[in-house]
Amino acid sequence: MSKKVSYYTKDGLDRLRGELSELKTKGRADIARQIAEARDKGDLSENAEYDAAKDAQGLLEAKIAQLEDLVSNARLLDETNIDTSKVSILSKVTIKNKKNGASVTYTLVSEEEADLKAGKISTMSPIGKGLLGKKKGETAKITTPAGEIEFEVMDISA
Repeated sequence: MSKKVSYYTKDGLDRLRGELSELKTKGRADIARQIAEARDKGDLSENAEYDAAKDAQGLLEAKIAQLEDLVSNARLLDETNIDTSKVSILSKVTIKNKKNGASVTYTLVSEEEADLKAGKISTMSPIGKGLLGKKKGETAKITTPAGEIEFEVMDISA
């Protein structure tokens, strides 16, 4: 498994731990029940339900191992020590598209916590990478799939 350290907010890490706990308890119990039901139906050599349940068990265990790896390498970000003089992880940044004047506010988070609908973008995304280290009033030229866009950093907060 990877040894990549990932940074999380308290909410993000709690959500990850909750998902892991759910899979280990309820998920494993559901799979065990499916395997038992399939086993009761007779000959295992020609039992498609049994094979499917065993495959699902393998996928579940792989997902659990992946989440355990993420949790073991997770680091909690201290939201009280955010430097608002420049854009960094956990910064809430308001940017303005210089071409069309549209403003949008994003919070920069780790890749695993990114959720565009919630206004959270990854520091690994093109926009996130382009904004890191910028100060209020600076312009960021960011290459996106739609082409190069210029954004002005309007505000940075915690």
